[in-house]
Order: sequence, then C-alpha cells, then structure tokens
Amino acid sequence: MHDILIVGGGPAGLTAAIYALRAGKKVLVIEKGGFGGQIAFSPKVENIPGFQEISGAAFAEQLTEQAMNLGADMEMEKVIRLEKDGDLFRAYTEEESVFESKAVILATGVKHRMLGLENEEELIGSGLSFCAVCDGAFYAGQDVAMVGGGNSALQEALLLSEICKSVTVVQNLPTFTGEKKLADALMEKSNVHVHFSTIVTAYQVNNGSLTGLTLRKENGEETLLPVDGAFLAVGLVPENDAFQSFAKLNSWGYFDAAEDCATKTPGLFVAGDCRAKGIRQVVTAASDGAIAAMAACRYLD
Repeated sequence: MHDILIVGGGPAGLTAAIYALRAGKKVLVIEKGGFGGQIAFSPKVENIPGFQEISGAAFAEQLTEQAMNLGADMEMEKVIRLEKDGDLFRAYTEEESVFESKAVILATGVKHRMLGLENEEELIGSGLSFCAVCDGAFYAGQDVAMVGGGNSALQEALLLSEICKSVTVVQNLPTFTGEKKLADALMEKSNVHVHFSTIVTAYQVNNGSLTGLTLRKENGEETLLPVDGAFLAVGLVPENDAFQSFAKLNSWGYFDAAEDCATKTPGLFVAGDCRAKGIRQVVTAASDGAIAAMAACRYLD
C-alpha cells in the first residue's frame, strides 16, 4: 500500500514524487515507457532554469535519480484501469498487476500525433520515425525529411543536418511555429531545404520500406520527394480515455482541470501535458507536479 500512486514518470510525475517524498509520503511511480518522458528525446534543452544547456536525456536521468534517491518506488508497467473503493484507489495494469494507494496523481503525458495516412503504422521502424536522437544515426549520409515546424521539429532537423546528406523540412503553414533562434539556425544550414504551406498526402513504399513522400502545395500541385527516411513532429495527443469516469476531459481529450490540478474525484489529481493548459513545457509540467503533490498531501493529511 502506498500513500500516493503516480501514473507517469515524466517531469510532472517525477516532480510530484519528489515533493510528496519530501513531505514524508510513501510514493509509487508507474511508467509505461521510459522514465523522464518526452524531454529525454530532445538533443539539447536551453530553457530549463538553472541549466545554460543540457541534453534531454541527461536531464531525465538526473530527475529520475533524484526521485529514486528520495525513496520512490518505480514500476515499468502500463496502467489501463482505475477503480475506487471508498477511500482506496486500485490501479490495474496491462501486465495484470494491481497497485493500491490512498491518493492518485495522473501524469500520463501525451503520445506522438500521426498523419493518418495509408501504411503509416507499418512503416514505423521501416523508414518512419519520431526521434532523431534515437534513430538519426541510421540515416547518416542519407536524405531524410522532417515533417513539422514547431520547436521539436526544428531541434531534430538541426540534429539531422549534422549527420545526414540532406534534410527536407515539410511545414503545412507559411512559417515555422518554433522559436526564431532555432528557425534562423536551421535556415543557415546549406543541406536543409524547406517546403512551406505543404502537406504530406502519401507515403511511397517499396518492399515494406519508405522510399519517398508525396507532397501537395497550397495551390494543389503535387510532387514526389524521394527520401531514405522521414521523421514526424506534428504534435502530441493525450491518452486519457481510460480515466474519463474519474476526471472530466475536454473536447481534445485533455483533463479539464484548473491550475489546482484537482478533479471531480476526491483524492485524484492530474499534472503535466495531459492537463488542459495554454503552455506545455518542462517548467509547466514540473509546476503541475509540485501543485498536485502538495494537494494530494493535504488531502491525505
């Protein structure tokens, strides 16, 4: 039995764990993927207070170690269902484990958005990727595409430009939506080419592997872009449906909770990118984690 069970081991969940542990609570963090969250895949982060720059992987590792050193219990499983029996919560996992706690913090994060095109699922790992840090080395000296124009897309395109023969960025809007500093640095790269106001309408496939992208410009003109690999950075979507009977969701599927991170269910709180908010950054996730943890501690006390 734990005082607080935290679903999700990203910056929100781990910050919540740190605050709850320092308040003397017994804490379990359950993470379905890798501890540290999406930030672990960022090659360089320059907007975390206290760090001039740090790799996302290093930051995730330090954050995880901090929680573990304070005594957090950690489990690598996927929570698929939550039940409440009086004042007791039970979390059921895909691996058929059951964990009990007196309070719960959902810090479930988000997953990568996809384009919804034919053969997309099958191409993941066969030319289609979401992580330049993880998979960029496979395309050293080759031609790749980056689909997206936000901070993540720009950061990953910059990383790819250092190892790939060419990088073609496909952005559906007439401008980048990421930081100007990143956009300026990318546009200075001689091996980077950009298609603005352009969408991907199809994947070209040969023997089960990606060979190119069909692009459509705003005027309807279609062209074929041959590539050895493509990376998607077109946004993120929440995975909160399993908990909607305990916490209200908005029309986009995010937890509809205010800045206090409280839900309609006593003892249940939400934190991080899974919550409806205007800005999703490491610092706002950490803020949510601290708020949710202190609220959970007050509830328990």
